[in-house]
Amino acid sequence: MTDRSAEVRAWLDGRADEMATWLEALVRVPTENPPGRELARCAGVLRDIMERLGFSPELIELAPTGTLEGPTIVRGAVGSGDALIYYHGHFDVVPAQRPSQFEPERRDGKLIGRGSADMKGGLVSMLYGAAAAKELGLLDGCKIVFHFVCDEETGSAAGSGHLREAELIDPEAVAMLTAEPTGGVIWHACRGAITLRVRTHGREAHVGYVHQGINAFEHMIRIAEPLTTLSHELLKQRTSFPVESEAAGGSMLVVGGQAGAGAGFNAVPGSAWFSVDRRFNPEEELDQELERLIGMVTEAADAAGAEVDIDVLQQQPSGSTDQAHPAAQTLAQCIDAVDGAAPTFQLCPGVLDTRWYSQLGIPAFAYGGGRLEISHGPDEYVDEAAMRRCAAVYALFAARITR
Repeated sequence: MTDRSAEVRAWLDGRADEMATWLEALVRVPTENPPGRELARCAGVLRDIMERLGFSPELIELAPTGTLEGPTIVRGAVGSGDALIYYHGHFDVVPAQRPSQFEPERRDGKLIGRGSADMKGGLVSMLYGAAAAKELGLLDGCKIVFHFVCDEETGSAAGSGHLREAELIDPEAVAMLTAEPTGGVIWHACRGAITLRVRTHGREAHVGYVHQGINAFEHMIRIAEPLTTLSHELLKQRTSFPVESEAAGGSMLVVGGQAGAGAGFNAVPGSAWFSVDRRFNPEEELDQELERLIGMVTEAADAAGAEVDIDVLQQQPSGSTDQAHPAAQTLAQCIDAVDGAAPTFQLCPGVLDTRWYSQLGIPAFAYGGGRLEISHGPDEYVDEAAMRRCAAVYALFAARITR
């Protein structure tokens, strides 16, 4: 197929201000998750962009769940060929460090604001990449379906979970892309996730009657201790998947990322709790890891004579696609055509929505212009030129995946 990367880049460069304006509109909607605010309003902005581009948008309103306000999936499509590609993304963002992060600023070729990199900028790139493919006649034999979900930052159970349960993901699709902030590499695999909340129970008593109390905090410490030992042991493991550095190849466990106890400084705490967050490599099994964690907590509680409750907040398997797969090589060739350099493949350090697709046998990848190391920070930004380069890759991928 003739290399049309220059033509695609020129088309997108001519719409740089238009793309930035839409991204500013998205950033201004404070879709912080948790708790999950203003999701329906942001979905409305995405619908407006899709209508402008002729992508037949549909809003799927979800049943209320947890603290999510107006949980919604935005769905749309362009093209009519037999080869189906999913462009998937999310419009919720992690909580901001300050309110001004929802006041976007364009400066020195960057658009600064919460969610600009992770991943509202990516949504704009996917939409305009598809628009370029449509306008330049690159969609022969291909159909792109957009899935934009509202709760990726807390596991995607409502959004992506609904897509799976409602059979809105066709296992015959040829590929899935998501615009996570990969910094120019391709994430072809991701870790699985287990999140627990462990609660211990005691008996509250005033400090003057400490002998009558049962200290739930002491029980919590004894239960957490073997888990912290395990966390250091897991870091010594190594995955067979490529990672950004040798040290990043370990298996991850964070104990006490959140914790709490007691009602006041002068009382024996009658209750205490702490979080357990496990991110395991693709070689490890979800069921085995969950059983190990619950078993360790239960055993430690029995040894301490403690009453304990365990809430499983998240249990998600890992996902991967072989980097030798033809779809993976096609994506790499498109990136090379745009950037002039072949990309590397890596295991994502966290959890990705690619897993919902790869578990159905769909080749699934993350590739985006944002940078992970700044995505959740106070100065989050996306480079506008990188947005357009990624959009060009998405356009070329749709053209080449069927060839």
